[in-house]
Amino acid sequence: MLPEMTFRSSDLPPAERFDFWRELMSKTHAPLDLQSDYADDFWVNQRTISLGEITVYPLECNPLAWRRTPKLIRQSDPEAFHLSLIKRGAGVVTRGKDSIAHKAFEYHTSDTSRAFEITSIRDSFEVIGVEIPKALLPLPPRIATQVVGKRISSRGGMGALLATFLDQITRDSHTYQPADGPRLSTVLADLVASLFTGVLDADRSLTPETHRRTLTLRVMAFIRNNADDPRLDIATIAAAHHISVSYLHRLFQQEGNGATVAGFLQQQRLARARQDLADPLHQGLPVYVIAAQRGFTHASAFSRCFRDAYGITPAAFRARSLALLPKECDAHPCPDPRASGEAATSR
Repeated sequence: MLPEMTFRSSDLPPAERFDFWRELMSKTHAPLDLQSDYADDFWVNQRTISLGEITVYPLECNPLAWRRTPKLIRQSDPEAFHLSLIKRGAGVVTRGKDSIAHKAFEYHTSDTSRAFEITSIRDSFEVIGVEIPKALLPLPPRIATQVVGKRISSRGGMGALLATFLDQITRDSHTYQPADGPRLSTVLADLVASLFTGVLDADRSLTPETHRRTLTLRVMAFIRNNADDPRLDIATIAAAHHISVSYLHRLFQQEGNGATVAGFLQQQRLARARQDLADPLHQGLPVYVIAAQRGFTHASAFSRCFRDAYGITPAAFRARSLALLPKECDAHPCPDPRASGEAATSR
């Protein structure tokens, strides 16, 4: 299973519950000032699931107030974006002079580098929290920051797709292997980036440059999510975004990094095939099968592209990668060394 920790307040004496959980949240999210009218006998259930550098945590607890103050930011800033899928309950988020109410089936977003205050209302609430380091989100922080504080629905479009993914991860975490964590992390980061770019693209108050940039990022996310489909080509990508092929090429040219649409698509396919070739879980699959699963229709073309990109043939790369693994990995998948410590239940 994925590295996971569970905390239930009922496992501790009432007087210790709130302080223990406050310390846990400071490690999971960032240092926070937490206050609650229920602090003397606080009720909370939280699971913390590690996907590598990204953390997902289903949480339900009594009403409380969360504060991320300038002083706490100066003390420690993990440089991360936070996103919560609100499953039950409601709250008010305040940033400076601006306040916005959030309710169930919406997302709340925050930035560990910016001060905020959240006050939950009504009875207990339930969320699925996500902590994503800014460096892992395939969006420039200056772009992603523009989404923070906006009301985002989980009832349709990318919001619903992300909600389904989070529900499945938290419900079926025991069915995944530790080695699946980095792959799930990549998918989750792409889904969040796609959600953010969709929100920005719908905001007509943004500048034409920001709209162009968010469209480019949305196209890139689309390519990442569909690269394994051998039918995906430049015309299909353009049609999916209701733009011409020439405008699609122009979007990539304006990025200024020399990337082309075809080059970016091939890069995604090669990187995933390379990861599969180095994975002992796939050592029984022929190279041509891995190539086909990653969108390549011709084995010879795949071998040529792989050698041009990495300076080695796919077969030689696989042999070298698997030879570097511990001997026991030749017959069985190697356990993640982090799992033994992190999978324990915290009390």
